[in-house]
Amino acid sequence: MNKYEAMFIFPDAFSEDQLDNAVNNIKGEIEKVGGAVESATRLGRRTFAREMDKTQAGQYVVITFKLDGRQIESLKGNLRFNEEIFRMQIFRMDEKKAENTATLAAKE
Repeated sequence: MNKYEAMFIFPDAFSEDQLDNAVNNIKGEIEKVGGAVESATRLGRRTFAREMDKTQAGQYVVITFKLDGRQIESLKGNLRFNEEIFRMQIFRMDEKKAENTATLAAKE
């Protein structure tokens, strides 16, 4: 299993409950394709450097998870149809970054 970090941007107008539901839906999709969610971190509201699709800000969430590399395209396909997500980017974490993240989390 590979370790991944995914950045999601949700609409700025989302309430706390809507954001919780959206994040839980994404976690469910990850688990549905055989992944294991390690953490979900809210980064809060951020203003965009430039306007995108007539939108000036969004709510950012980072989700760290483990998933078999053969399933990542399936996950992306499932999430592509999720209308709650404004933008998403999924990165494979290299081993050193994954170890550093685990060490920092253990210190907190």
